[in-house]
Amino acid sequence: MGNMALELILILPIGLLAISMHEYSHGLASHTMGDPTPEMNGRLTINPIAHLDPVGLIVLLLTRRIGWAKPVPINPRYYSNPRRDIRIVSFAGPASNLIMAIFFALLLNILPVITGQPLQYLMYGFGGNTITLIFQLLFIAVQINIVLAVFNLLPVPPLDGSKILQSFLPSSFDKYFYQLEGPIGMIIIIALIYTGILWAIIGPVIDFVMNLLLFF
Repeated sequence: MGNMALELILILPIGLLAISMHEYSHGLASHTMGDPTPEMNGRLTINPIAHLDPVGLIVLLLTRRIGWAKPVPINPRYYSNPRRDIRIVSFAGPASNLIMAIFFALLLNILPVITGQPLQYLMYGFGGNTITLIFQLLFIAVQINIVLAVFNLLPVPPLDGSKILQSFLPSSFDKYFYQLEGPIGMIIIIALIYTGILWAIIGPVIDFVMNLLLFF
């Protein structure tokens, strides 16, 4: 089986888990703030079917790193402090991906203890087929979760970073963020992805975090 085919097979379950946990975390945070909307819409679950967005899944398979799910519906009117609470709810998604990246990185860093070989050897398949497959699975899991966390923290609507930034700005700026919600924002994001500008922006950050987590 070719490396690309194997990578796609590994990406699908890992990617679905990553984006499902991301959306579930948004819903759970909003639920904790007193908002019943995520639960009423059946989004307090890690079941990928509840969160699946066909376009986001296709983009995940094409880019092999970036994708998205259906946004969890929330109602800030239930929040005691809407601007503060929306910031917490928005950050919950990327935070869940960072936590998952740390978890999978810990497992990955344990492999040398089990195999007696350094990680850079395992990268090139010196640990045998089973260990190599485990390495690839964990490495992709770390990478996808870091990419999703960093990507979603960009201050471009409808990404989480835009809502975090909006929550720190005076309410007079809200109209500008609302204008970019929906198709316009998505067009900007897709253009950034396929022109390579997005990777130029987030690539160094992703590499920095990967180097922090993995002891190569």
